[in-house]
Amino acid sequence: MRERKNALVLFSKVPEAGLVKTRLTVLKDGIFQPEVASALYHCMLFDVVEIIMAAMDDLEARTSFIDARTGEEVRDTYELVISTTPAPNAEAMRKLFEDAGTWPRDFVVIVDEGASFDEHYNHAFAQTWERGVDCILSMGADMPALTKADVIAGFDALHRLEGVEGGGIVLAPDQELGVSVIGWTRKTDFSHDGVFYNQQGLTVLPAYIQKAREAGLPALWLPPIPDVDTMADLMHNVTLVEALNYCAEHDDICPPWRTWDALKQMGWAEVRIMPNDLHDPREQIDR
Repeated sequence: MRERKNALVLFSKVPEAGLVKTRLTVLKDGIFQPEVASALYHCMLFDVVEIIMAAMDDLEARTSFIDARTGEEVRDTYELVISTTPAPNAEAMRKLFEDAGTWPRDFVVIVDEGASFDEHYNHAFAQTWERGVDCILSMGADMPALTKADVIAGFDALHRLEGVEGGGIVLAPDQELGVSVIGWTRKTDFSHDGVFYNQQGLTVLPAYIQKAREAGLPALWLPPIPDVDTMADLMHNVTLVEALNYCAEHDDICPPWRTWDALKQMGWAEVRIMPNDLHDPREQIDR
């Protein structure tokens, strides 16, 4: 039986006050103290890891299958790789999880290095390929609305590309011109070069698409997943987190319960907006 190795690379920072989610804080244009924003990120990180692990359990519960191309029996295995920086943060990240207690699955912590976002992402991917994996899916830890279904859909899409000559990429957009998930297969000649802070002014999503188009690579679309960078992002995610926790009572969802609990303690359990008249005229509709 052949083992097909899959890895999810989770880019994450250690939740230190003043160094994470600063756009939510008074240090920039947010309203929270740095300690509050870092605590909220801490909850997001743990929720995202738990959701990923639950998805990997579901994926590994699937039976083996026969590869129609080779006739081999294939079994999928999944590994979580948490990538952080700088180097001293690797031990801090391990301790963060150890202090929280037992986790459902083991994971690996690596350090990504470089002079730019592109180089950091490339370095994390290179280290993960060296572990002998066949497919890499990657994402950030600031996505409390991530679901098991999102993770499963990402790997299913990668597996569809494995038999494609030259490979291909999968991606999910975020809510603001970027991507929340990106990945490709081992045989895919692709990188993150020129994507972040693109010299032609392209944002991340169109930069990835441009690279794929120029290389003649297929790209598979995944459902959008919002992240949390700004106060507007947070308000949107508050509504999603509340809904996910309620829906988990009635569906097979691993909910972001830590983030929901933190939001309630912060007094952010609901979002309301002031009435406005910035809508299309309704005189012909309302009577």
